[in-house]
Amino acid sequence: MSCQNGGFASRGERTLLPISVLFLLLGAAPAAHATITYRVSLARPEQHIFHVTMVVPKVSGDLTLQMPAWNALYQIRDFGHHVQQVEAFAESSGSAGNAKPLRAEKMDKQTWRIAGDDSRTRDITIRYAAYWDDPGPFGTQLSATHAFINPAMILMYAPKRRGEDAVLTFANVPDGWRWITSAPVFLPSAGPAEMNGILVSDYDQLADSPVEMGKFEEFGLPDLPNIRVAVHGDDWDKARMQDELTKICKYELALMGGAPFKNYTFLYHIGRAAAGGGGGMEHADSTAISIPSDQFLANVSAHEFFHLWNVKRIRPASLDPVDYSKEQYTRVLWFAEGVTSTYASYTLERTGIWKKQQFYDDLAAQIGELERRPANRWQSAEQSSLDAWLEKYPLYNQPDFSVSYYTKGQVLGVLLDLLIRDRTGGAKSLDDVMRSMNADFARRNKPYRDSLDIRLTAEKVAGVSFADFFAKYVAAAEPLPYEPTLALAGLELRKAERKRPVLGFYYERDAAGNYFVRDVEAGSGAAEAGLQPNDLILAWNGADPPRRAERWLREHQPGDTLRLKVRRNGNELELPIPLGEASELYFAITESAHANEKARRIREGWLRGSLAAGAAAAAGAE
Repeated sequence: MSCQNGGFASRGERTLLPISVLFLLLGAAPAAHATITYRVSLARPEQHIFHVTMVVPKVSGDLTLQMPAWNALYQIRDFGHHVQQVEAFAESSGSAGNAKPLRAEKMDKQTWRIAGDDSRTRDITIRYAAYWDDPGPFGTQLSATHAFINPAMILMYAPKRRGEDAVLTFANVPDGWRWITSAPVFLPSAGPAEMNGILVSDYDQLADSPVEMGKFEEFGLPDLPNIRVAVHGDDWDKARMQDELTKICKYELALMGGAPFKNYTFLYHIGRAAAGGGGGMEHADSTAISIPSDQFLANVSAHEFFHLWNVKRIRPASLDPVDYSKEQYTRVLWFAEGVTSTYASYTLERTGIWKKQQFYDDLAAQIGELERRPANRWQSAEQSSLDAWLEKYPLYNQPDFSVSYYTKGQVLGVLLDLLIRDRTGGAKSLDDVMRSMNADFARRNKPYRDSLDIRLTAEKVAGVSFADFFAKYVAAAEPLPYEPTLALAGLELRKAERKRPVLGFYYERDAAGNYFVRDVEAGSGAAEAGLQPNDLILAWNGADPPRRAERWLREHQPGDTLRLKVRRNGNELELPIPLGEASELYFAITESAHANEKARRIREGWLRGSLAAGAAAAAGAE
């Protein structure tokens, strides 16, 4: 066997290798502490049930196990409610084959306790089943066509032994399936029915290593041998994907001074494979992305790839280490997510994937989104970050109750960047802030102190105070200084009104993932079509309802027809619903004909970006 970081794996032998043999075959000495093993069976995948066998060696006394309450999304989703049939067995160390049933007592919604024996050390085997059929990068799915696994959603952990090595193998894998992950993989074993596995240093690395299994297409990127791409689905163009991903990765790697990984993996679900599960989720050495077609690829990929630095390595102290058992509050998602969106848009413009006007239009759209939400007048960027755990409630997402830390953070990133450029005469920028945080925190494996260290780093880079900016616009919700700050780059912000489409009804998703109509506006096209509150939405133009209606509406016009299939009182109805019309405030960004030389120079530097400092940082790292 050999050990590699990432890549696809083939099938292995039926019996899980003893850990001592595994380490011998890997050419490494056994660790000083024990190794926890997981074996996941995919027998009968059409039933959507993972059968898990977990072995915790050298247990003395009671053993406590937990299922994470959250992972990926900042939402308590209680993965324990997917678990059933938990049973445990004990085997004295050194006496294989003499397993004794043990009581696995459930203590709360996510915790099990297995009574121990203080007089001796035993290996404890735990078996259980976990049902998962949730598509998308934030879920886990086992179906007849593929499996996508976020390990934290199916694998228990021992809280007191979370830092120990772990091995994960797969069994009863359907014929013709293979798999890919970013985690270290031991390769290969001979045998007909069990795949080889993942070898990681702790549970956190395992939880951060999603796995795609099935019949997918895999390829690399030109001149980037350590980056692999796996695509499950349809409606995508390989040449286009390779071109855009190559531009994105090369630019961001150069900007940040080189790769922080040995190998990186893009996992895509596209077209029908993405139905009901759109979005992207970052991981330390990979990302999982679901999109309806490859026309949405560039923006989400640029965002997720930049997470390699921002949040995965440039990590806020409030999120370090991860606490899987309860909400983990932070005030800095405006930076971790929002400024990552700033850099996604920078990357697309600076690589030519976007035209300059697309970049201006996108920034204007973010400003418009903020200004159309009444909550922007009172919810600060930090409070929006803190309240992320409320996003699963439909009411909270309404314009009167919240603003997005993605949107507000993206705009704040641009404003802060232009202020730094102005105050340094174009010599420094937000790029230098990101590189400085990478050097001071990520490369030293040191978390930063939320907004405080962001401000201090910006002040170090620019040589001036930003206390006023952070107090007014980050910690508080004073009106953002769009016009005067954009003017520093010779740009004008113009306002107008335009017509936009509206649904005429509101819907929400229940805990089981079903979408129900919550309210129907009187006199709307939806009301005239016969839509009623509590109707169960079965299909939305032949697909699943979008998670965010406002994004779907951006791609449509007033008068377009939405075809809903609903169930009411046991009957299925097809309802053609004409989209209504409403007026909204619209913003546009244009270049001023009266900009002075300094403003034009700042604008050109901002649009073009400078990689000189990034190249120097990369050379120094080598």
